[in-house]
Amino acid sequence: MRAVGVHPDAVVVTSRMWQTTCTVIRAGDEAMLIDSPYFPDELDALPALLDQAGFPVTALLATHADFDHLLGRAAFPALALGVGESTAIRLRSEPGLAQRELRDADAEYYVDRPAPLALGSYQSLPVPGYVGIGGQELELHPAEGHVQDGTAVFARWAGVLCVGDYLSDVEIPLLAERGSLEEYRATLARLAPLVEAAETIVPGHGSPHDRATALRLLDEDLEYLDGFSKLPPGRDTPRQREIHADNVRKHG
Repeated sequence: MRAVGVHPDAVVVTSRMWQTTCTVIRAGDEAMLIDSPYFPDELDALPALLDQAGFPVTALLATHADFDHLLGRAAFPALALGVGESTAIRLRSEPGLAQRELRDADAEYYVDRPAPLALGSYQSLPVPGYVGIGGQELELHPAEGHVQDGTAVFARWAGVLCVGDYLSDVEIPLLAERGSLEEYRATLARLAPLVEAAETIVPGHGSPHDRATALRLLDEDLEYLDGFSKLPPGRDTPRQREIHADNVRKHG
């Protein structure tokens, strides 16, 4: 796990698993944890790491309901998890699915987890909408397409935009079984002006980007989605070719 400051009020922590990111946004004496690292030792270390950096986590938020983004309460069990409305709907319609998928992934990668995933009483948040933190407001924007739910989070005062599983430099656009090509393209169109207004864009997997890099990735992803013709530059790996084949099977 590595942590990097991208703004005086923002830290991005990247897991060893799939370069999964979580972002901590600070305002006043409060901080919001968005998404989560994966491994138990990373989750155990997170509270002390953030306390030492001066980011006292007071709230949790997940961009979508894929299991690798839902583990914040493993690090901060006393806090409720906030999710966008579409994610709350997905969690209600798929009871226990995230827990089963996490269990299966742990079994595949020989991960010994001290306790199963516990979501507790998650809080449904209106999207589009706002959530307050320390006298500031985080903007919540709909971001469906990769899966059937999703929320992008913009800390406009800090110039930090967390997009969930979009605009990755390591992963091509991934459309899950219940994802939507039409909605994915609509999300990219919706993200474009937000990227233009941001300084740092944080994908769900990979490295934080500056504005120019994120806009380039956005254009490359739109080109890829136009007929699944060829993989984007720098993302033509065996694993990405597997994802590409799956995209074509499901949505081509």
